[in-house]
Amino acid sequence: MYSLSPFTCARLQRLPKQPVIWEGDRRPIAEGMLDAFGYDSSLADADEDEASDCIIWVDGTEGVLRAVTIIPADTGHEAVVRTLLQAMEHPQGAIPPARPHKLVVCDREIHFFLRGALQDLDLTVDYAEALPIIDEIFESLQQPDAISESSLPPDWESALNEQAHQLWDNAPWNHLGDDQILRIELNQWNLGTLYVSVLGMAGLEYGLLIYRSLDSLTQFRKTATESNLTPRQMQQAFLSQDCLFLNFELVRDEADTPLLPLPWMQTAPSEVIPEFGSLHPLEGLRHTLELEEAAALRVCLQGLNYFLTAHEDVLSRSDFSELTQTYDLPNPLSKSQLTIKIATCPDITAQLEIAEDFGDSDADLAAFELPRFRDDYVPEGAMVLLTRLPQTTLQTIGRGPRYHALGTPPVATEMIPVVAIQTSRPKAQKLASQLETAQGIKAVCFNPGSDPMSGDTLQLGLLHTRDGDFHLFIEFLMQDAHDSKLLTQWQQWCADSNGFCGVMIASGVTGAARGKPGPKETIAFFETYLKTPEELNIPPLQMSYALDWE
Repeated sequence: MYSLSPFTCARLQRLPKQPVIWEGDRRPIAEGMLDAFGYDSSLADADEDEASDCIIWVDGTEGVLRAVTIIPADTGHEAVVRTLLQAMEHPQGAIPPARPHKLVVCDREIHFFLRGALQDLDLTVDYAEALPIIDEIFESLQQPDAISESSLPPDWESALNEQAHQLWDNAPWNHLGDDQILRIELNQWNLGTLYVSVLGMAGLEYGLLIYRSLDSLTQFRKTATESNLTPRQMQQAFLSQDCLFLNFELVRDEADTPLLPLPWMQTAPSEVIPEFGSLHPLEGLRHTLELEEAAALRVCLQGLNYFLTAHEDVLSRSDFSELTQTYDLPNPLSKSQLTIKIATCPDITAQLEIAEDFGDSDADLAAFELPRFRDDYVPEGAMVLLTRLPQTTLQTIGRGPRYHALGTPPVATEMIPVVAIQTSRPKAQKLASQLETAQGIKAVCFNPGSDPMSGDTLQLGLLHTRDGDFHLFIEFLMQDAHDSKLLTQWQQWCADSNGFCGVMIASGVTGAARGKPGPKETIAFFETYLKTPEELNIPPLQMSYALDWE
């Protein structure tokens, strides 16, 4: 029998010792139990028919899950010790490393094994016939069908679904990333301040995570952004969250839906089904709600719908600014009114960005982090021109207040390549303001793309703003000889100017200057450079229709 090395013992003994008792056990996983525990059975290393065991360590004094591991059933008890060390040094959730005063197990063989393996640690290992907390966890996991039926009154289910469908119509994921956090001061039903993360901007899953604490949110994001996480480690991080959730199941007619590589490329669903539930480190995933949890969700969703409707214009901007709104809403559990406050949290968003950037030490990881691509800046009906302007014209435009220069013009060519976006004056003013709020234009890029519906090959014109976003301004169909020739010509002009070019935002799309805007029509002008997709580290793109669902 192995025992811990002196070096490992010394390392563990440096951890703070707490006057608590941990319960631990190893049990076989019944059919369907992996999914109930929040694990995707397809992630298992073994074949589908191979049996698995679950090892779990729980702080029975504090009521906190510290470590969970899924292993093949023929693995030795050494895995129990490995999971214990993980519980001590790298516990799940926002829990500091520590070692307990005592361990309690209910298996004589494991008891004997641990006493030998841990003999050099200052740690008591006891035996008990039953472990109530672990028994409760496994009993709930072995009966997923029994807990899947909602215990809420039918009118409550109807009210929740109504608010959920209204949220679907508001589509907050069109404007908010999952790191742009909203705060809800509820102060009801043992819930204080909640933190909302919106899922859906990536087009992979739509819904809300409503965290019961800021620590749970930040700890999960910190873990989820670590490099080299295995699928099971990611599942364990998922289980460590403490939140209520709303997910939307998208139902499609399989006969009419083409097989496409990513969910966000699919056509609009034929039906949207809201799913509610809870995540907790000790419970795992639960699809039923207690009455107070359902009441909290009803109030939060109603307030969020009011907030999103009232502030849609501000939330659609590239900057995530401070907003606060107070609402008096009916209390679902009484005839009284209650007051909640909803606010944006740009400070938390900034902290998350700093923490995630700091934690990303893997240079290769950046290649898998796609930036945000948007098509909501260039107004509908605008005319986009790839043209050239003389230096003298640029000098005239440069005397205007909204000329954004890079400094001394880096080229001496007489003609400067320009992307001109011409629309009405009010829309041009709005577009110019949006680009200025996004800190200006860092680069122009033409990136390969495809339309999975038609099979067309495209070149997508993108404006790369300094806030990191990419904005679609034109699509060139490469099978079209005219489009191909026009793009090739403009790129040659940029080559002649060493990549230097400009972006003009102009009015006059319906007047005499339509198609030939000059200084008089120029609302704003941005000096920039033409960059290749490789220089901007963006992959070929595929057109998506998901965000235009009605």
